[in-house]
Amino acid sequence: MRKRYNRTLITFLLCGVTVIAGCSSGGNKAASEAYELENITFPLEEEVSLKIMTSSSALAPEDPNEKLLVQRLEEQTGVHIEWANYTGETFGEKRNLSVASGELPDAIMNAGYSDFELLSLGQDGVILPLEDLIEQHMPNLQAVLDKAPEYREMMTAPDGHIYAFPWIEELGSGKESIHSVAGLPWINVEWLDNVGLDMPTTTEELEEALLAFKTKDPNGNGEADEIPMSFIINNGAEDPGFLFGSFGLGDNGDHTVVSNEGDVVFTAAQAGYKEGIKYLNGLYEQQLIDIEAFEQDWNTYVAKGREGRYGMYFTWDKASTTGMNDTYKLMPPLEGPDGHKNVTRANGMGFDRGRMVITTANQNLELTAKWIDQLYDPHMSVQANWGTYGSDTVQNIFEFDEGEQMLKHLPLEGTPPGELRGKTSIGGPLAILDEYYGTVTTKPDDAAWRLDLLKEVMVPHMSAENIYPRLFQSVDVLERLSEIEADLIPYVERKKAEWITNGTVEEEWEDYLAELDRLGFQEWLEIKQAAYDEFMEAQQ
Repeated sequence: MRKRYNRTLITFLLCGVTVIAGCSSGGNKAASEAYELENITFPLEEEVSLKIMTSSSALAPEDPNEKLLVQRLEEQTGVHIEWANYTGETFGEKRNLSVASGELPDAIMNAGYSDFELLSLGQDGVILPLEDLIEQHMPNLQAVLDKAPEYREMMTAPDGHIYAFPWIEELGSGKESIHSVAGLPWINVEWLDNVGLDMPTTTEELEEALLAFKTKDPNGNGEADEIPMSFIINNGAEDPGFLFGSFGLGDNGDHTVVSNEGDVVFTAAQAGYKEGIKYLNGLYEQQLIDIEAFEQDWNTYVAKGREGRYGMYFTWDKASTTGMNDTYKLMPPLEGPDGHKNVTRANGMGFDRGRMVITTANQNLELTAKWIDQLYDPHMSVQANWGTYGSDTVQNIFEFDEGEQMLKHLPLEGTPPGELRGKTSIGGPLAILDEYYGTVTTKPDDAAWRLDLLKEVMVPHMSAENIYPRLFQSVDVLERLSEIEADLIPYVERKKAEWITNGTVEEEWEDYLAELDRLGFQEWLEIKQAAYDEFMEAQQ
């Protein structure tokens, strides 16, 4: 029998906004009946059903069974999926309510669980350890782990169990990984031409260009409607942290880098970070920064981009914001006042540890494991990640070359890639290894384009040899890190926004550093360093 939740912390975590509904172990009414199937081969002689909760894009059909790939899966396996599908914040609420009430589905896909949640749910008997199922019933996933054993290590919790099936997407490696930089700077080269300037190569030249964008009517409409620079502060790829690399180590989304001497460094406590803030404040005081950059949401950001109002902005790639045209080009890293130039590596990688779990309500473990394993078939993984081929009703991502047995990406024809994939892919657990490109599939045009840009423009200026790895730490460590970060990170990000607008970073810097220490920064750093050292020792 599944354990009743007996820890206050996990109870509040999982119940969230559903506390009023109450938390209990319940009767597992939501899962499928026991089919007593053994030694299963697909397709089944008689169709059976599994009940799976999932999340999907708001652009996708409300019922995932309307997606062609899901229909093919059903035909291939003889397993019908009864989906409970939700979008946005609704999914998190419904997922937590299901756990809190004990009325669990057979599995939860696109679960979005953190490491802490995986460990807590596993140790509380809500989700199952999976290592035996992988070994006994999942040859496709086993083949991936044999080829890339590092993923088994990343999947395995400190207690030795595997609690979730991962999402793996390799696109390049090391410094040339597509994840090496998240937020890239895109600059309007037509405006540069119109004001008679070349591509900036220094922070001073960028300031000169932005001032010209503001004062010289580069769009030629006779109105002062240009926005020299825009961003969304503290919002991942839309944050302007890229510019901080001109003043020191730079900054990234989690404010953490590893020096080439193996030291874990908190970027937001470095002198170069302060200088980057001062530079942005100088731009702000000249009214070169979008006044809405500190409060706008994604939709507002994109709407202004599509109107062509930006001289410069930041995002993963330009397709969804200003389109795949020649108006905006990638700006290279800039030399700072002392000649320093660095591209700060992000700590991202194509790996999601908590993509799918099997609950303890599931009475058809072999069936479920073998169905999930279909998603780790190379051809199926490619389609689950991006979309499929052969549809008469929606735009296809691929054409299938039967002779080469290869999925070949079709031109996007102007459709934003995220939009098309949101409509047709299913996400979920999957694995795409670098070796699949050229044999199983082609690289997406947008990804190949981005990889080439990174290699040409960014990689030569990346000083860091390593990133902070995806470590799976114990509940106690995760709890303590979460406690510290709950106050530390909001404080850091609040001060960043304040200083860019009010210019008081120099006067307040020492007090800021003292406040970081009061909030537990030194302990946080020690925990991070110890975990990194242990990981590196294990690699030797």
